Amino acid sequence: LPRPSAGIRGGRGVGGPTATRYEPIALSTESTVVAEFAADPSSDTAYQSEADLERAFIKLLEGQAYEYLPITSEADLITNLRAQLEALNSIVFSDTEWERFFSEKIAGANDGIVEKTVRIQEDHVQILKRDDGTTKNVTLIDKGSIHNNRLQVINQYEIGQGTGGAARSNRYDVTILVNGLPLVHVELKRRGVDIREAFNQIDRYQRDTFWAGSGLFEYVQLF
Repeated sequence: LPRPSAGIRGGRGVGGPTATRYEPIALSTESTVVAEFAADPSSDTAYQSEADLERAFIKLLEGQAYEYLPITSEADLITNLRAQLEALNSIVFSDTEWERFFSEKIAGANDGIVEKTVRIQEDHVQILKRDDGTTKNVTLIDKGSIHNNRLQVINQYEIGQGTGGAARSNRYDVTILVNGLPLVHVELKRRGVDIREAFNQIDRYQRDTFWAGSGLFEYVQLF
């Protein structure tokens, strides 16, 4: 959580005063990333594995109407993306329409993080050229009626070394899909593990695999 300064805050609860600590993870001339730690006396000694933490987190999301998907391949990710965009826009792509739309409007060969971010933030309505020569607007994110957007969650999505040009193998903990696009990545660490490790892993994912294959993980907007 970004903070203008680091320090310790005191607060008094049922069990007495608690302290919140801010520890820097990454510093630069443009930004500071810090971790916030709030002591919880009732659970400091409890042990929870990363697998337990992941299951509990996914269960929490499912309780808030996120749909869990057992997706582990890019082909399945793309198939789901097509289905979600069809549902959001009340259309059915022909195979040629989808291939054209996907390659030109979603996963262009020359598109990188910047182009994909602009698409999500500013150009979230793209034009589909239909087989009959007509055109239709296709919304990637419904920003007017946000409850029309569909939320899904996947976990342990793996990109093997060499797959789609990946420099090395990486496996992502939890990914939140919005209308089929991976927009939120969550890296989980059990209690006692330095949160800096998660930050370094995300940095490695961006460098080694997010761009691999169709580069759909370059759409991630929040870590």
